[in-house]
Amino acid sequence: MTTRQIDDALEESLRGFAINRTSPVPLYFQVAQHLEDSISTGRIPPGTLFENEIVLAKRLGLSRPTMRRAMEYLVDKGLVVRRRGIGTRVVQPKVRRPLELTSLYDDLASTGQSPTTELLSFDTVEADATVAEKLGVGFGDEVVRIERLRSAQDRPIARMINYLPQSLATFGSDDLERGGLYELLRSRGVHLHSAVQTVGARSASVAEARLLGEPRGSAVLTMQRVSFDDRGDVVEWGDHVYAASRYAFEINLLTA
Repeated sequence: MTTRQIDDALEESLRGFAINRTSPVPLYFQVAQHLEDSISTGRIPPGTLFENEIVLAKRLGLSRPTMRRAMEYLVDKGLVVRRRGIGTRVVQPKVRRPLELTSLYDDLASTGQSPTTELLSFDTVEADATVAEKLGVGFGDEVVRIERLRSAQDRPIARMINYLPQSLATFGSDDLERGGLYELLRSRGVHLHSAVQTVGARSASVAEARLLGEPRGSAVLTMQRVSFDDRGDVVEWGDHVYAASRYAFEINLLTA
């Protein structure tokens, strides 16, 4: 998309927006929600450079503090970045995934992210000490190891390694490239019930950075999960790495 097309996209988004001063929704949040929706749906594309807050506030008939608060909301959501001397620019929205017992494929598909999968390996291996402990099998027992590269909107987002007991791997390579692992397990009568999950962060290895299309040493999010069925048996152990520049975990907290 050319600079002119980007400018036109921003102009079109702002032209179609009007503040509702009779609404109980705060003015800054009305603006922020409109811009968030336009960015998330691609109507305002990545790379768009916003005018300064004074100009934007004047165009929309708002005070500068109100406009500043709206832009701060977008910064906090990871939708725009501010650079001194450059301005406020739209970045590629991160995929925000709730910490629930769902698969990445299902989460991406449900939010219109067009997930695709490249199967890197699908093998029977002997369980080492870690895998044996996680799956509750004997050291050296044969288990299935699956390694995949998951992309969203044609951009790599996660490298996923999963280990399963052999008895549960009743699917083929084509199945793994067409859908999510949990979907395949459910379709074969496995009732996923609960999981123990650990989330962390570190720098990407050279191989991980190459797979994810990230600069060497970039930050990645990590997730290890042991999932159980409704009988309490271990279903799978996952060891996943996500590009931190395009991915975030979302936690909903409730008061007691």
